[in-house]
Amino acid sequence: MVSISLCMIVKNEEEVLGRCLETVKDIVDEINIVDTGSEDKTVEIAKQYTDRVFFFEWIGDFAAARNESFKHATKDYILYLDADDVLLEADQEKLKQLKESLDPSVDSVSMYYNAGTDEYGNVTLQYRRNRLIKRSKNFKWKGDCHQYLEVYGNIINSDIAVTHKKIRHSVGRNLSIYGKKLERGDEFSPRDYFYYGNELRENGHYEQAIESYQKNIAMKEGWIEDKVYACINKADCYRFLGDTDNELSSLFESFKFSKLPRPETCSRIGYNLQRQRDYKSAVYWYELATTLEIDPNKWSFTYPAYSTWYPHLQMCVCYYNLQDFQKSYEHNEKARDYRPDDEKILFNKELLETKLGINKDSNEITGTTTE
Repeated sequence: MVSISLCMIVKNEEEVLGRCLETVKDIVDEINIVDTGSEDKTVEIAKQYTDRVFFFEWIGDFAAARNESFKHATKDYILYLDADDVLLEADQEKLKQLKESLDPSVDSVSMYYNAGTDEYGNVTLQYRRNRLIKRSKNFKWKGDCHQYLEVYGNIINSDIAVTHKKIRHSVGRNLSIYGKKLERGDEFSPRDYFYYGNELRENGHYEQAIESYQKNIAMKEGWIEDKVYACINKADCYRFLGDTDNELSSLFESFKFSKLPRPETCSRIGYNLQRQRDYKSAVYWYELATTLEIDPNKWSFTYPAYSTWYPHLQMCVCYYNLQDFQKSYEHNEKARDYRPDDEKILFNKELLETKLGINKDSNEITGTTTE
């Protein structure tokens, strides 16, 4: 059986660090925690779980801090987590089984990262990351902000998931890091332009975000998946700016890179057409979103809402406006499978049962957006 070193970087994580460590303390063989300047009880909490607590001065570079944490590992494999990550019980069992059965020739094991969940436990954002890596390969982190682990060799994909349970969002932190890169005159890679665009978009700087996405798309270099989502995210920016035409053009532009439609694109096209009251066309795209297969080995972003409850709820609205109350009701029920206590869905249920002669009167039906 292989041995595992847990390596983490932390700063002011007293609210979540214990929660994280409780989910892995009985699985890993060693816990290494590198503190980058905590002013709360983070270090005190860390020392309740391990005597391997180290210190590293924060220099505004996540990759440098993560690489420092890896230096302290002594076991066969390194598992890394953020303080606001957890392993749910089912995933703890899967990791135990993997540890017992892992072939030592494997250089890295990828796991799902459930980066967001809604109040009903539905995963809202998922992607793969190289999560358990062979220490002897000396793999390194690259990138000072949205860093990545440069891994090669014998990589296997597992169905284990690490779940992110953030308490609060660090508004503007990453945007500040990119701002300093610009001030220094650093050369931006296609990846930089993509993630800088994301930071700008999330902070409401939509015109600047569009410019950054355009630079990513225009470069021949770069991961094709980043270009797909650069188009999609650019479309979101145009929507926030009220530019319906460029929103739709950006969504269709994503097909140039994805080749095949994605639920994330189809549902957005549907919403664009729905807002234009072209309900039949909108239904076509929403229906397509629900039928597309998701590749379990896909490494880029997957937003499950766009293939599950969201298009069904929006088809409920479209069919209502087309006066097809039976289909409207059926799609609302499919949305309710995922969000059983959603007030909008329950309101729709009552209204549609009235229209179908099942319940009391009401007067309007409501959709939503995933934003």
